[in-house]
Amino acid sequence: MGKPWIPVIEEDRLIESSVRLVTPKGLGILLIRKKGSEIYAISNKCPHMGCPLRTGILEGYILTCPCHDWRFDIRTGFFLDAPEISLAVYPVRVADGMISIRL
Repeated sequence: MGKPWIPVIEEDRLIESSVRLVTPKGLGILLIRKKGSEIYAISNKCPHMGCPLRTGILEGYILTCPCHDWRFDIRTGFFLDAPEISLAVYPVRVADGMISIRL
């Protein structure tokens, strides 16, 4: 049996192109909606110095860390300047109006 899906927020509360922090089991995860139905879930913690990413700048699919300008692709978690460094990304599903993630 796989890991369980954890409901985190109602789908209609996630605004297009905004960054929303959720904390399932105390883990900081950012949810980001793009193009209506695309929803991404990534770690809120920059791997550089642990800076919280929720106040970073989102441009297209790129989230820039507010502390040191590290840029990450929200689709893959990859750091644009060195793809061997990345954020944790989490599977997302929507069912019955609820967004759930799998840790």
